[in-house]
Amino acid sequence: MFTAEQIKAAHSKVKSGAEFPSYVKEIKALGVTHYEAYVTDGHIDYHGANDHIAKVPAKYDPLIIAENSNGEEFKSELVAHQQGKTDFLTFIKMCATYGIEKWAICMDKMTCTYYDKAGNEVLVEQIPQ
Repeated sequence: MFTAEQIKAAHSKVKSGAEFPSYVKEIKALGVTHYEAYVTDGHIDYHGANDHIAKVPAKYDPLIIAENSNGEEFKSELVAHQQGKTDFLTFIKMCATYGIEKWAICMDKMTCTYYDKAGNEVLVEQIPQ
């Protein structure tokens, strides 16, 4: 089963949103079935078979997530990030500003779903393969 250290090693290769699909493929090969990434402090819970969980602790000081999400502005900024125009920390701060509390990756469906503080889906995207 995968470890938090293996996940961190794979994530260290991601410099912008452009590398994200490769990262997903790499952790899927490790046995990750899905994960949730929390914008507030950067902690991530990775899930695998047989209820296996690897937790990656907080990465930065807590951010305040906007109470209301702004899906259209978020989508616009997300596209720029995916094109490699922003780094990860800039992306995280943008998520907080536009009310994104977390995102969840589903390896079976190869989707990334962004949620607001109320648990509403703001955006569901297919991950390029």
